[in-house]
Amino acid sequence: MSEAPVRVAVIVGSVREGRFGPVVADWLAGVAGEQGGFEVDIVDLAEPDLPLALPAFGATPSAAVVAEVGKVAPRLAAAGAFVVVTPEYNHSYPASLKNAIDWHRAEWEAKPVAFVSYGGMSGGLRAVEHLRAVFAELHAVTIRETVSFHGAHTRFGPDGLPKDDGAAVAAKAMLDQLSWWARSLAEAKAVRPYPG
Repeated sequence: MSEAPVRVAVIVGSVREGRFGPVVADWLAGVAGEQGGFEVDIVDLAEPDLPLALPAFGATPSAAVVAEVGKVAPRLAAAGAFVVVTPEYNHSYPASLKNAIDWHRAEWEAKPVAFVSYGGMSGGLRAVEHLRAVFAELHAVTIRETVSFHGAHTRFGPDGLPKDDGAAVAAKAMLDQLSWWARSLAEAKAVRPYPG
């Protein structure tokens, strides 16, 4: 008997014009498809239908804000796991990603989160370290294995694929862990509710 696929939301965290995130997210979705066992939903925070114009988290939500948050919340809630694709801006991650994280809470709880980062010399790893602390506060489990691209623009060919096979090897290891955690946490929650 085969297991149902893990529904994974791949979140493209940058909304900056000319961003590289969609290239990385599309590549990762392809790796997940080849590996099997995943149903991928790319949640690009720059999609026209998603709420880019949300006020900063903490503002008293109006009916309009609640409606905007409601555009992405069901997609996050339906996911059994997440992969956050993030650049590094000033030694951390983009404000657009922080705002999207903060407007949701229950959607992250007791689910695994993996990271794919890109940037200059650090490959976005400083952004990932900041994100680990944020997701711990939201009762999510972060995956140890990550994928990072140092000088990402030069690491991908015109076909949208990394020039180096090592990236796919790293992604497969990360996705194996993500699948294990997603299935294990889902089984645990089926036996007893998470006491968050």
